[in-house]
Amino acid sequence: MADEPLWAPSQERIEGANLTRFARQAVRDWRLGFNDYPAFYRWTTENPEQFWDSVWKFAGVRASAKGARVLVDGGLMPGARWYPDARLNFAENLLRRRDASTALVFWGENRIRRRLSHHELYEQVSRVAQALRALGVKPGDRVAAYLPNLPEAITAMLAAASVGATFSTCSPDFGVRGVLDRFGQIAPVVLFAADGYFYNGKRIDSLEKLREIAAGLPSLKRVVVAPYASDRPDLSPIPGAQYFADFIADPVRNQRSVRIIKNNALFVIEPAGTLVNFRDDCI
Repeated sequence: MADEPLWAPSQERIEGANLTRFARQAVRDWRLGFNDYPAFYRWTTENPEQFWDSVWKFAGVRASAKGARVLVDGGLMPGARWYPDARLNFAENLLRRRDASTALVFWGENRIRRRLSHHELYEQVSRVAQALRALGVKPGDRVAAYLPNLPEAITAMLAAASVGATFSTCSPDFGVRGVLDRFGQIAPVVLFAADGYFYNGKRIDSLEKLREIAAGLPSLKRVVVAPYASDRPDLSPIPGAQYFADFIADPVRNQRSVRIIKNNALFVIEPAGTLVNFRDDCI
């Protein structure tokens, strides 16, 4: 009895699965002489270049250039490089849908509920990206976020990616010192934040901490605040602060485009812990 699975998919579900479609396409494309999952899995691990080339094709990755090379220095870790000649944009690939279907659903502890369609998400990302460009943000610059899991966190990340900037985040429950230890090392030019957040039914204000953080980051050109814990928080004590809605409101910027740019570091992911100095992991 213990060896019996708790659940197994029906044959109909297996036939309709993306994994099944992908495996069959790869078997056809590479003329593989098997038709069972263990053999397919073994092929994926023993032939990484063929496997990832199949993933690229199956996923329909959008790129201005792919290049002939799939993997360079594959035996090195770290040091292996995937698609070194490719030129693509992460945000464009995630924003390919522009219809009215749901892209994001946000619930803030049963207090606030929001929904964004794929079209609305694309429009908002486009406006944020244009505002970043108007501010002079360029490929290689850093954009940071001190945000709870709001839709604005996703749009800020995608907008930063679309202009070639590198994105990094800290949770709003971090203290001022912890945020400055992390963001101080990457010198962000823009900081996205919220006025506060909710935890266990309580409203937690972030504005005083945000004031100290902004004052401790001389690289900042702008602090963009998304009201969340209140409707119209007072931003006057925070140097360079602007409401999110005002940041994206200039109609001159509304070109509604997300451009492809060359490869860049996408994220700086900070390791957990309380050390003052640490090594960043870049993706």
